[in-house]
Amino acid sequence: MKKEFEKMLDLAYELCQEGQFEKAVRYYDLVLKEEPENIVALIDKGAALQNLGNLKEALYLFQTVLKKNPKNVDALVNKGSVLHTLEKYSDAIVCYDQALKFDEKCTMAIAYKGLSLGELGKVQDALKYFKKALSIDKDYDLAAISKKTAQNILKSILEKKNLS
Repeated sequence: MKKEFEKMLDLAYELCQEGQFEKAVRYYDLVLKEEPENIVALIDKGAALQNLGNLKEALYLFQTVLKKNPKNVDALVNKGSVLHTLEKYSDAIVCYDQALKFDEKCTMAIAYKGLSLGELGKVQDALKYFKKALSIDKDYDLAAISKKTAQNILKSILEKKNLS
């Protein structure tokens, strides 16, 4: 990869970190114009588009990467995240499970699977996944917050049963 493309990708990533997704997409487009199969640019552009709410276009980019490399964990997790946002929780879980086949310690896939399970009403199962993610990365905020939420939901359910 040319140095100038690396610099553009770094700049686009920084723009995403600052929430400037539209500007970032323009840089990813510049890279993709010259290197249309640049996996990093495809995935990161997809993530930026997802943050802009362009879910179908983001999904297309992740699927494009997966056609070239079905074992790309980042593309699988991001595709699952888009499907989750589209409320296709079971389909999202399939993506997370595939990602975990290739990287069983992918905390993002583990925690995201927990989120999708929670949305399906499987709060106890979700809690297990949040705990598992935290056992790998004790500082993973998403898992910690979700674990606490799941515990509160379970506590509330238990209290309602006790009142009945």
